[in-house]
Amino acid sequence: MASRFSGALQLTDLDDFITPSQECIKPVKIEKMKTKTGAKIKIGDDGYFDVSSGREQKLQKVEITLADCLACSGCITSAESVLVTRQSQEELLRVLSERKHTDLRGVTNDVSLVVVSMSPQPILSLAVRYKLSPEDATKKLAGYFKSIGADIVLDMTVAEDLSLLETQQEFLQRYQEQQADPNSKHLPMLSSSCPGWVCYAEKTHGNFILPYISTTKSPQQIMGTLVKRVLAQSRQLNPSTVYHVTLMPCYDKKLEASREDFYSELLNCQDVDCVITAIELEQMLESSGKSLCEVPGAELERVWGEDEEGAGEGGAVLMGHAGSGSGGYAHHVFLHAAQQLFGETDVPVVYRNLRNPDFKELVLEKDGKEVLKVAIANGFRNIQNLVQKLKRGKSPYHYVEVMACPSGCLNGGAQVRATEAGGGRELVGALERLYAQLPRAAPARRAHALYTRWLAGRHSDKANALLHTSYHALQKSDIALNIKW
Repeated sequence: MASRFSGALQLTDLDDFITPSQECIKPVKIEKMKTKTGAKIKIGDDGYFDVSSGREQKLQKVEITLADCLACSGCITSAESVLVTRQSQEELLRVLSERKHTDLRGVTNDVSLVVVSMSPQPILSLAVRYKLSPEDATKKLAGYFKSIGADIVLDMTVAEDLSLLETQQEFLQRYQEQQADPNSKHLPMLSSSCPGWVCYAEKTHGNFILPYISTTKSPQQIMGTLVKRVLAQSRQLNPSTVYHVTLMPCYDKKLEASREDFYSELLNCQDVDCVITAIELEQMLESSGKSLCEVPGAELERVWGEDEEGAGEGGAVLMGHAGSGSGGYAHHVFLHAAQQLFGETDVPVVYRNLRNPDFKELVLEKDGKEVLKVAIANGFRNIQNLVQKLKRGKSPYHYVEVMACPSGCLNGGAQVRATEAGGGRELVGALERLYAQLPRAAPARRAHALYTRWLAGRHSDKANALLHTSYHALQKSDIALNIKW
C-alpha cells in the first residue's frame, strides 16, 4: 500500500504553506583514511565508491527516521516528507498480523495486547467523509479496528480531561508566581498540545520561547501514559508487550510520539507506538475495498472507572469539550482562572476577532479594568506575530491557545480533505458544528477515578511526573547547506 505523503507540508488549504528545508538532508558519513598524498574519490554509477584504497565499497542506504527529523534544525515540520517506517499503516497491519513489534530502539517484543485510542477530530472527519453521524462513525471505527486485530478501542476523553485540568492548575501556579515576581518569564503561558508548534518553538526560538510553554503533556501522550502504565498494570501485563495505536488529526503527532522524552527507560517502551491519521485510515479502507458504512459497529470499552461516575449503560460515548475544536484550552483556562483568581462565576464567553478569525481573544473586566486576557492563535502567520510581540515585550495576554493549523485541530494536516474545489472552509465549518453538538465532558468528574486510584491524587508528585514533560532547544549545525548568506 503506497503512502501518499507529499513532498511539502501544506498544513491546510487556507493559505498557510511551508516548504521543506535543505537542512532536512542527512549527509552520508564516510570513514576517512590518513594519506600523505591526499585522497582520490571515485564514484561509480552502480553506487560503489573508492577512496584511494584500491577496494570498492558499497554506499549504504540512508534511512531517515522521525528521530532524525526531531534532531535536525531545519524546517518546521517535515513529517510528510519523511520515510516513516514505524509510523505507517503498513507497519500497523504487519504488527496486527504477526503480533510482534520492533520499537524505535530496535528491540523486538511479542505483542500481548493491542490498544487503539481515538481522538474526536479524526472521528468527525471520517464521519463527514462517509456521511455518518459521530456516534455511528465512532462505533464503526471501533468495529473496523477490532476486525483487523485490535483488542481494545478507547476514546481519548479522559486524557483530554486530565490535560485540561493540569493546564488549569499550571496556569494558576504560574500566575501566582508572577504576582510574587513580576520579572519571571511565566506568562503568558502558551499551550503545548500541538507538536508542530512545539517543534517550531524548539528549533526556531529555543530558550527564549520555551519557558513560556506549558509543561502539561498533550492528550495523546497522557493517553500513552495511561495505557502503558495504568491499563497494563491493571491487567498485569508487561508494558513493552502492549502495542498502543492512536488515531489523530495530523502527521506531526507521529513526531510527538517518537520523541525521546516519551520513551520510558524503566518500562523499555514508547508511550505511543504507532500514530494513524484520518487520511491513512481512509487509505486502509480503500485498499481493502471497504466503505466505513459497511463495517459492523462495536462499542468503545470503558477501562477508567467511568461506571462509578454515572456515565450510563453500554459502552463509552464520544464526547467533546466546550470551546474550540482543538480541545477548548483557552475556554477552560479562562473560566477556571476567572473563578479561582477573581471570584467570578457565570462569566460570558465572547470572543473578539483581531487580525483574522484565527486570532481572537477573551477578556475579563473587573471594576472597569482588564484583569484577565486569553487568546487563540491558529496558523503560523498568527504564531509568528505572537512571538514577535513577546520579543518586543508587548504581548497583553496571560494565556494563549496555540495551534499550527489554521482553524486548529479540526483542520489538521491529515484530516480527510474536501473533494470539491473551494470546499475547505465549508468542510471546516461542518466539522466545527459537529464538534459543538457532541455531548460535553465534565473534566473534573470523569478524571476523578484516575487521580484517586492510579495517580496518587491530584497535585501529587506521581501525577506531576506522569502528566508533565520538558522541552529542549535544538542547536543548529553549521554545515555548508544551512549557511544563510
